[in-house]
Amino acid sequence: MQDAERLYRIDQLLHERGVVTRNDLLKALGVSLATLKRDLAFLRDRLNAPVVFDRERRGYRFGAQGVGPRYELPGLWFNEAETAALVTMNHLLLELDSDLLAPHIQPLVARIDAILGDGKVDSEELRRRIRITRSGARPPANRLFPAIGLALLQRRRIRVRYYGRGKDETTERDLSPQRLVHYRDNWYLDSWCHLREGLRCFSLDGIEAAEILDEAAQEVTDAELDDFFGAGFGIFSGEELRWARLRFSAERARWVSTERWHSKQRGWFEEDGRYVLEIPYSDPRELLGEIMRHGSNAEVLEPAELRAMLRKELVATLALNQG
Repeated sequence: MQDAERLYRIDQLLHERGVVTRNDLLKALGVSLATLKRDLAFLRDRLNAPVVFDRERRGYRFGAQGVGPRYELPGLWFNEAETAALVTMNHLLLELDSDLLAPHIQPLVARIDAILGDGKVDSEELRRRIRITRSGARPPANRLFPAIGLALLQRRRIRVRYYGRGKDETTERDLSPQRLVHYRDNWYLDSWCHLREGLRCFSLDGIEAAEILDEAAQEVTDAELDDFFGAGFGIFSGEELRWARLRFSAERARWVSTERWHSKQRGWFEEDGRYVLEIPYSDPRELLGEIMRHGSNAEVLEPAELRAMLRKELVATLALNQG
């Protein structure tokens, strides 16, 4: 019986019988007394389980829940994706180090530490051995994150001062926040913009000031949000949807054929080993950057306007880097 299995078995026996003697636990688990003591200490110290020894009844039972995180036996069997998700969650939580959020974040961090630890590997050691590299992250102002999150959950409007890098201009506008999005190491806020009277996506690091208003937020259904923001490739969205057909070299196909660029993408191999990928998009900016990342291994087949935009960008890049 493995470590995680034993913890679940102890939890099950205590809940079913109320009080379980030491000998009954040893027999049920098939372990030594030292191992049983170690398991009970792990339940108490790492998972905050209120396990006590009842001298009168000569056995172990659950006592009253003490201070700290509430005891709840977690799922201890993690696959690769689940482990990465937990470690990523810890990294994200630790980055939100504002004074307002710290009291709420630390119990969550402690809880994840308890889940990650298995009694053999310390959670700090686990985080050190699993490296998450972030590239191009633009952290939002921590002082604004709590206000934005509060308005989002309380369904209230916010008045923001927003700096748009694309147009290099700052505007003041009222937003009805719909959802927070963490995309490629950056935070975005999907909102109904009352200035533009439409859905817009705002980079949180571009919000310079935020004030919670008394007015209720305008509601937008999940289906409408998904149709607008999730219809095309990337974070930039719009209502006009087009399809790009891209062809990748046989060498690059080994990677691209396994990648998920969009939930509705289509792809197939050609006889010579090259790979064709069809992907929807509404704004070409991010898609062009992704195509250029593959250099001479990527070719735009359709539409002609996207191919022309790529050619123009490459010519300008070449001219800039000549000499």
